[in-house]
Amino acid sequence: MSCLYVLGGKQRRLLLKAEEEWNLYESALILKLDTTSGAVRTCVEYKTPREARAHEHSSSIFKSGTLVNDTLYACTNTEILVYKLPEFEQINYISLPCFNDVHHVTPSHDGTLLVVSTGLDMVVRLTPRGELIEQWDVLGAPPWQRFSREIDYRKVESTKPHQSHPNFAFELGRDVWVTRLHQRDAICLTDPAKRIDIALEFPHDGLVRGSEIYFTLVDGRVVVANADTLAIDRVYDLKTMDDPNALLGWCRGVLPVAEQQLWVGFTRVRKTRFQENVQWVKRVFKEGMVERPTHISLYDTGQGRCLQELDLEVHGMNIIFSIFHADR
Repeated sequence: MSCLYVLGGKQRRLLLKAEEEWNLYESALILKLDTTSGAVRTCVEYKTPREARAHEHSSSIFKSGTLVNDTLYACTNTEILVYKLPEFEQINYISLPCFNDVHHVTPSHDGTLLVVSTGLDMVVRLTPRGELIEQWDVLGAPPWQRFSREIDYRKVESTKPHQSHPNFAFELGRDVWVTRLHQRDAICLTDPAKRIDIALEFPHDGLVRGSEIYFTLVDGRVVVANADTLAIDRVYDLKTMDDPNALLGWCRGVLPVAEQQLWVGFTRVRKTRFQENVQWVKRVFKEGMVERPTHISLYDTGQGRCLQELDLEVHGMNIIFSIFHADR
């Protein structure tokens, strides 16, 4: 498979050197990459409308989505957009007051949508028409105990620091799961006794493939959990497969493409006043390291080496969240 879709965003020219993410990105992007020829095409460049963001400088960015056949479910900080591929015809749009720093959307087995509203430490279930069916506080508290139903959180610039920072929702059977960055785990929201311990580092997004669940860790590792035993089976440290003098970046986005081969996304590390989110950099940074630009890399985990790297910044993408096959 030579073509990929990548979802992320384009950084605006900075007025302040330490601008935070919620003001940093001027447009959400979807690129199509031919990994053989190197050709790149912009499929979507999108800006969140003023009524669905806090102010005119609020970021527009695509975070983690889900591709099912020819339907792409994408999300910005405050919206769900559904596209029909390969034309990228928008066939659905949802924006609700409970959307703040949305990190992931995925369809459920019953046709509903699961949305991770990271800014509220919450996962919600919606109908395709945007009607709220269920809400879960990912820390186990009653929904809306810490937040108000009366507030339009699309108009709230940020609710950081988050107590949990959930990122990626998925289903095992009919159970609903979500990763929790600060708790370093994935928990079952429909059966709280079930949990996957990911204690190595902050987990971010992932992908379910059959009986295996791939999770990215922000420091450049990918762990593979067994969906039946809920235990970690394998850990791939991509830092050992790449240039030891390079700071690879914030690891988000994973796509297994062949036996023992993975495409993985990395976003250039930037400064933030929320230092707890980048403590992992101090653990991996060594004097003389060079910061890599935002890029995707293909790794052969059997041979333990990087096979290919594609710089995305030269094509206008400065942050990446999702990688998908582009076979249409």
